[in-house]
Amino acid sequence: MLGKSVKLLAAAAVSLAMTGSVALAANAQTSAKHASSTVQPLVMLPSPYGTFPDNFNPYSSSANPGTIGLIYQPLFYQDNVSGHTFPLLGTSYTWSNNNKTLTVDLRKGVKWTDGVPFTSKDVVFSFDMIKKYPTADINGVWTQLSGVKASGNYKVVFNFKQANVPFAYYVLSTTIVPQHIWSKVGDPTKVTNTNPVGTGPYVLLSFNSQVYKFMSNLQYWGGVPVVRSVEYPAFTSNTSADLALAKGQATWGGLFIPGIQSVYSSKNPNNHYWFPPNNVVMLYTNLQDPLLKNLVVRKAISMAIDRQKIYMEGEYGYEPVASPTGLILPNNKAWLNPKLPKADQQFTYNPSAAMKLLKSAGFKQNSQGIFVSPQGKPLNFTLQVVSGWTDWDADAALIAQDLKSIGINVTVQEEQYGAYYSNIGNPKKNYQLAISWTNSGPTPYYLYENMLNPKGNFNVEQLNNSKITGLLDKYSTTSNLATQKQYIYQIQQYVAEQLPSIPLVYGATWYEYNDAQYTGWPTPSNPYINPAPYTNVAQAIVLTHLRPVK
Repeated sequence: MLGKSVKLLAAAAVSLAMTGSVALAANAQTSAKHASSTVQPLVMLPSPYGTFPDNFNPYSSSANPGTIGLIYQPLFYQDNVSGHTFPLLGTSYTWSNNNKTLTVDLRKGVKWTDGVPFTSKDVVFSFDMIKKYPTADINGVWTQLSGVKASGNYKVVFNFKQANVPFAYYVLSTTIVPQHIWSKVGDPTKVTNTNPVGTGPYVLLSFNSQVYKFMSNLQYWGGVPVVRSVEYPAFTSNTSADLALAKGQATWGGLFIPGIQSVYSSKNPNNHYWFPPNNVVMLYTNLQDPLLKNLVVRKAISMAIDRQKIYMEGEYGYEPVASPTGLILPNNKAWLNPKLPKADQQFTYNPSAAMKLLKSAGFKQNSQGIFVSPQGKPLNFTLQVVSGWTDWDADAALIAQDLKSIGINVTVQEEQYGAYYSNIGNPKKNYQLAISWTNSGPTPYYLYENMLNPKGNFNVEQLNNSKITGLLDKYSTTSNLATQKQYIYQIQQYVAEQLPSIPLVYGATWYEYNDAQYTGWPTPSNPYINPAPYTNVAQAIVLTHLRPVK
């Protein structure tokens, strides 16, 4: 994402730039010890970004890819594809005080790339800084925390206002920065950081608006990465980026490529792809609408949608049909209620059964063939999608066609992204039906919490169900896995039976890679992490797992 660049106050700019310049020079010198200009870089294509801004500020929306992960690190990374937790600047953590106190043990022997040792003071400072400047607290950690304090050089204690075990995900994934540099900056969101100093596996070697390069950090706590050089070139379109991937000019991509078998895989035996699911694409229903509030209507809509057609035509065969439970499978298979049936009637494509259901509930077809409620309201709805999001636009057209065949009239409204997000994302909703994503995390709790809790960050359908909110609240107070699963089992049953919104297909993680030089890539048989090069932190972990082909 590109955001507005903000000039740094003069005094702070001098301090940060001078410190960063020294660090960058040192990084360049040490990099020269183990790599020359002949080193073949691993070329990354997370997305066609156009030209790059000279900004590696982890608190900025315009920070370049790789800033968080290759340079700056959090305490832990918890993965949304594998569910695995990767210790980074932290090594372990424990709960106490009825799950209101989280104690984290830090990794010893870590140094910032300018040679200064990393300690608990850096962690406490990083949290205190985003408390002082709330716009930098993008996950709202200080809405839940009451205090953060050091306990010696390698232990940090986080005190919560109330027990909220899953919120540790956001606390532990907060980016940590060096106190000796950022304490001189002021508001961290107003910095253009051109010479970053981090703890990650790479250091910035060079930058221009068309390409920037990293070299491996020789003093990295995890050992010097085998991939010595990483390069991010600028591309202005998917077409040119796709071509670079197919020709082997780029090693690792995160692109949507129609017809990938013929366009990419067939061009080179070392070209591979894997698109694991990372969220659920939903047909959101505005439950404040009196017709959509009716479960019979939602069931009929669900039964009338040919999801297999959406999967194969609208989504090019890349995004399989989702589970009725809202779980992301196979990622969340350990959380699937074993007593639930694998499929249910209201999720199976059956247009005739959908019409029969409506008739049995007192709906009748008018002269135009549109079903009308017993109160005289015709089943006419608008369906909002983003104009230019070609797969979702195609999905919407297919849904409208399916629903028309059973007597439900749908008008597709293609909106610009800003208007679309305002209509579905703002507290005052302005839509009836909409296709959109879900916000997921390392367990199903995060998808359900965000979607089903009235206080969730993506409660698009405006559900307010005291039983479900109560289950989510109970989950948040316990760190016992078996107990957590019992709550999730009940929630997934509710989603499958009550259809607060309607699961369609899985949202894919776009991931292409060439294994001619390196092994150790995430694959369907070794799905150890989210494999997308655009996923912060995960991309750096993948790089440190790669090994040269023998």
